[in-house]
Amino acid sequence: MATRSLLPALLVLLGALLPGSGGAGTSVQPPEATIPRGGSVVVTCSATCDQNATLGLETPLTKKQINQGQNWVTYELSGIQENSTPLCFSNCGARQTQASVSLTVYWFPVSVELAPLPQWHPVGENLTLHCQVEGGAPRSHLSVMLLQGEKVLAQQPAVGEPAEVTATVLAGRDDHGTNFSCRTELDLRTQGLGLFQNRSIPRKLQTFVLPKIGPRLATPRIMEVGTHWPVNCSLDGLFPVSEAQVHLALEDQRLEPTVKYSKDTLWATAWAKVNAGEEGAQQLRCTVMLGNQSQRTAEKVTVYNGPRLDESDCPGNWTVQEGSQQTLKCQAWGNPVPKVNCHRIDDGASLPIGVLRPVMRNISGTYKCRAISPRGEVTREVVVNVNYHHQNNIVVIVLVAAAVILATVGTAAYFYNRQRKIREYKLRKAQETYNNMKLNTSP
Repeated sequence: MATRSLLPALLVLLGALLPGSGGAGTSVQPPEATIPRGGSVVVTCSATCDQNATLGLETPLTKKQINQGQNWVTYELSGIQENSTPLCFSNCGARQTQASVSLTVYWFPVSVELAPLPQWHPVGENLTLHCQVEGGAPRSHLSVMLLQGEKVLAQQPAVGEPAEVTATVLAGRDDHGTNFSCRTELDLRTQGLGLFQNRSIPRKLQTFVLPKIGPRLATPRIMEVGTHWPVNCSLDGLFPVSEAQVHLALEDQRLEPTVKYSKDTLWATAWAKVNAGEEGAQQLRCTVMLGNQSQRTAEKVTVYNGPRLDESDCPGNWTVQEGSQQTLKCQAWGNPVPKVNCHRIDDGASLPIGVLRPVMRNISGTYKCRAISPRGEVTREVVVNVNYHHQNNIVVIVLVAAAVILATVGTAAYFYNRQRKIREYKLRKAQETYNNMKLNTSP
């Protein structure tokens, strides 16, 4: 290849040293050409000579002679992949001359890509766009531009491989939903070919505004077990408000809100219900999510029951022994914990409950026990019976009387039987005496 490229130069040098015909020269048509990569071109080499000249074309490209005449020859060059400078030469007598043709290869970029945009971008913050272009020639005629819709944000020549172009824009509300793209222009109009454009896939920008303050929560700070309570959450200044999402939760219970939108304001309403066993302080949370950010507000609510007096914890009938140490219990349930007091219905006397003390007979009676809290009141009647010593004496007296009666009856029966037996004995003796007297007086 090096030897072939040096041959025309040697021929020119030889022609200059040797005498030859005057006015000899070489020309080529076209002197320059711009062709697509892989394309072909027809080149004609001709010589001015007063005799038959010898013509040739020196090039590393694939060539084919397709025509010839006196002092001219035509070649077809094919499969041209890069810029090249084929050299026509002619020998007129002892003189050699030459002429070159400039072949410029053009091709379009193989890749024009705008870097992915963030899924969401905050309003008021700068957004940097990146475009990358691979391939394309001639680079001196290739430029790259960044577009917002059809508005040109930046235009730069394609430099480097790959070529990179950047632009920075301040994101605003009006940019929401806007398409950004990257475009290349290969301008070959001066070569009579035209303007060729390649464009990247457009990418849509989503801008948003989420206030720095948290949402507002509106709900009763005290909730009763088993009832439904409304929970409201709202936030102003959202953009685009219809894209905002709301998460409402009471402790681990996720609430299902109904969401309404108006201009830049969001309202979410849900109903909360707490089951028994979940009394006490619980956290209510409202989270508003928009774009890749979120704002949350949390507040404490108190869950309570209404007061409750159960049979198991406050029996309706108590029987206790006088003088015994007892703690009378009437326990109420509820949140907050109710206070319990019991008063005798007859005279309003208070029944001491929850205190260990000896039982006195004077606490006997029917009482009304009340469980009272800020959430309500419930009552229950209880009867207190006290067993004391007087009652025991009656039993003893009854038993003793019964024993005396039994003894008296037994004694009377004994004396009655004894008298009966004495009478029977005396009667029997009298009968025996009579019989003996009768025997003694008989003849």
